[in-house]
Amino acid sequence: MTDPAYDVASLERRLTEPAKATRADRSPFERDRARVLHSAALRRLAAKTQVVGVGEDDFPRTRLTHSLECAQVGRELAAHLGADPDLVDAACLAHDLGHPPFGHNGERALDEAAQDCGGFEGNAQSFRILTRLEAKAVDAAGRTAGLNLTRATLDAATKYPWPRSGAPASGKFGVYDDDLPAFEWVRADAPAGRSPVETQVMDWADDVAYSVHDLEDGIHADRIRPAELRDADLRHELAALTAQHYSDATADELRDVLDELLAQPWWLPAFDGSATDLAALKATTSELTGRFCGAALAATRAAAGERPLRRYAADLVVPRVVRLECALLKGVTARWVMWRPEVLERQEEERRLVAELVAAVRDGAPKSVDPALRTAYADADAEAGQLRVVVDHVAGLTDTSATALHRRLVGG
Repeated sequence: MTDPAYDVASLERRLTEPAKATRADRSPFERDRARVLHSAALRRLAAKTQVVGVGEDDFPRTRLTHSLECAQVGRELAAHLGADPDLVDAACLAHDLGHPPFGHNGERALDEAAQDCGGFEGNAQSFRILTRLEAKAVDAAGRTAGLNLTRATLDAATKYPWPRSGAPASGKFGVYDDDLPAFEWVRADAPAGRSPVETQVMDWADDVAYSVHDLEDGIHADRIRPAELRDADLRHELAALTAQHYSDATADELRDVLDELLAQPWWLPAFDGSATDLAALKATTSELTGRFCGAALAATRAAAGERPLRRYAADLVVPRVVRLECALLKGVTARWVMWRPEVLERQEEERRLVAELVAAVRDGAPKSVDPALRTAYADADAEAGQLRVVVDHVAGLTDTSATALHRRLVGG
């Protein structure tokens, strides 16, 4: 059963549900995890881009495999910290549900298309899916509460606990204005702008999973070649790139951190695709994951002691040098995988496709709108509300289905 440290309010659901006829021994957080795991939104992540486009290679991760790996990392960290593992697992599985087709590139295109209804943000879309779009529970008036997760799980899955109007310089936000009633219910009595430790664990697990595993994908695909990192000029370039895009550190500080990381005895010096090197690559990714998680666990325990850490009782502490190492891995993947000329050219085409698809669905609405969204479209009281429903439709598509629908509605 759920630990008694999670109080009644944290276990509450927006809609009261009848008692389950079976499996009454499951905790509320086990139920939450199962609901996310069995959701259509999670399944769709199997055909959404992580870094390398879906179908380009048999090996690279998708948003689904990334979410599963994030959940494994987060679950273990939670267990060591004394937080509920199922709660963190559910938050990790849910954290990317709102990502549209074509990854962050599609997110930028949808944000441009959605300016008249408040923009688009993948994290806010995740919250919308969990509390509105993925219908599991419906009230007497036919209004859905999404998966009807507990307050604690929804709070843990909310990476940016503020609306667009309160967003910092990064522009990231976690809720659209028309979802504020659900957000205010979730955040009742929560410290303003602060995330619970379960969210912080999810966020770090996300960083660890994608920085380490995107590196592994790039090496396996022969796009990232570890031997090239021996070149001092290239390491200087990587440090400068990381300083510009992924960190507040100076290039000199990052270069020192990179040199130290590459000097580790387990770092893969070269890769030729042999079975021996495949095993060595796995060893490197395992050591990196253990290094990043172990450092956060040790630093958090040093600050908070050995007591169980739940909700707002403590913060996750990640040493600066470890954050810089993680940032450098992102820089490596960006340099060799995401910023290749052919990738940038394809991304431009994907943004065009998304923009045209939004326009085509809007022009053909309500017939062109997903049947599950047509009632919401009909109930929308202004053009902005109708546009939001159109954006919901397009955001829910996979890379494959977006391409097919564009071909059918737009042609070419």
